[in-house]
Amino acid sequence: MESEKPNFGAIMVYFSKPSWAFLVLLFTAIAILSLQISTKTILPFQLFPVSGAPKQPDIASGSDHGSCAGFFGELPRRKHVMSIKDFGGVGDGETSNTDAFRKALVYMQRFSEKGGAQLNVPEGRWLTGSFNLTSNFTLFLELGAIILGSQLKIREEKNLVISEKEEEEELYIKRNKVGAADVQLQLKGPHQTYLVPEEWPIVEPLPSYGRGRERLGGRHISLIHGDGLTDVVITGQNGTIDGQGRMWWELWWNRTLKHTRGHLLELMNSHNILISNLTFLNSPFWTIHPVYCSNVVIKDMTILAPLNAPNTDGIDPDSSTNVCIEDCYIESGDDLVAVKSGWDQYGITMARPSSNIIVRRISGTTPTCSGIGIGSEMSGGIFNVTIEDMHVWNSAAGVRIKTDKGRGGYIANITINNIKMERVKIPIRFSRGSNDHPDDGWDRKAIPKIEGIFISNIFSLNSTKAPVLAGVQGASFEGICLKNVTLLGLASTATWHCEFVSGCTSAVFPLPCPQLQNNGSSPCCL
Repeated sequence: MESEKPNFGAIMVYFSKPSWAFLVLLFTAIAILSLQISTKTILPFQLFPVSGAPKQPDIASGSDHGSCAGFFGELPRRKHVMSIKDFGGVGDGETSNTDAFRKALVYMQRFSEKGGAQLNVPEGRWLTGSFNLTSNFTLFLELGAIILGSQLKIREEKNLVISEKEEEEELYIKRNKVGAADVQLQLKGPHQTYLVPEEWPIVEPLPSYGRGRERLGGRHISLIHGDGLTDVVITGQNGTIDGQGRMWWELWWNRTLKHTRGHLLELMNSHNILISNLTFLNSPFWTIHPVYCSNVVIKDMTILAPLNAPNTDGIDPDSSTNVCIEDCYIESGDDLVAVKSGWDQYGITMARPSSNIIVRRISGTTPTCSGIGIGSEMSGGIFNVTIEDMHVWNSAAGVRIKTDKGRGGYIANITINNIKMERVKIPIRFSRGSNDHPDDGWDRKAIPKIEGIFISNIFSLNSTKAPVLAGVQGASFEGICLKNVTLLGLASTATWHCEFVSGCTSAVFPLPCPQLQNNGSSPCCL
């Protein structure tokens, strides 16, 4: 519907007899109009362009001023191109292709210094366990290609009556000649079901975490994995990688998980990474996890998991620098995007920060967590992060900064701009007190330092709670600036809750907490 022309005469009458109701109405109209001008609603990625739609940013040249992906450089052309079929792959959804993928990557590694290699995955359903990528390599999923994560192999030992769990595991190991690290035991009634993760091996914990994130000791490797790589591209014609995570979620729900679940994609200690133009489904744990990486581009991705699937974060850059995340649609059971940098004393010791990160044009929903999260694993430090042009709906929080005693570390120079929220329970939240530590060695005196959080041009409709800014007692939570923030639909009794924070506000409705009420007089809001 086209807008009618404003009646300036009527407006002048109101100015001659000002009222609070009119001022609130005028401010709201200006806020909505400014948001409509500056915000674009992001829809799930479409393989085929709509007639008349603007051209997608060119990641090869980085010529589009609206893209942060230009630093990746030109899209590499690989000299050696082969198909998974060349290695015996069968795309029927039932035949295991674990050996085919692993053989293909071992073979293609020889070309890493000879023009690089590309492995094409054609249309079909390609069941596989985990496999490791190589440098100067492209994994390309053609139209209709679906990579399926293997299920844990299930073996039942009937008529097995042994009272102690350790004895049961020892007997099973002897019978089946598997290693102790390869056995998971799940009790099911009178007999036992053993889950043997032959397709998802156990690997060492990350040094900045000191243990698996969910369980002590090692962790399951990701479905697609890489360590110490350079120049890796994972892309295609909107093909799909499906982790088939329900089995893993049920282990978590049933409390029968022995090792931390694997990610769908994890790259470690790697440089020059492009992940684009694909759909990722049903990750067992965090979906995309670049850790100790640099020069990472993640764009034009659709990431989906059931909204109750535990810890299925969309994209989690972790102790990484120069990261561009843009134009993605995410639905998950945890944060859409979460920036991390290590866990308590292990992250403090490693001191590997996340920095120079841009997150833009992300849209999606998560009923249990936040659209954008900073932390809570932030012990190595997080700085120089820009988040802009997001659209979040039906979620527990819009913007969330998570810290706690024992984390140490710092969060600095975070810019969050132009965020639209609908039916988000708490639009802005700083949280603490999760009491979530890797072991008893965490330092009770290690408190985080937060400085320079710039939040502007926020519009939230139909939130149920006012913002909650809970700092950590004795810690520094300073330089928090909120500007042009409009929260509509709150109950008249809803008030901001702030503790151990300081900063400033300008043009914020409803009225913020006293710790931030200096009306922009502080330099941080000028």
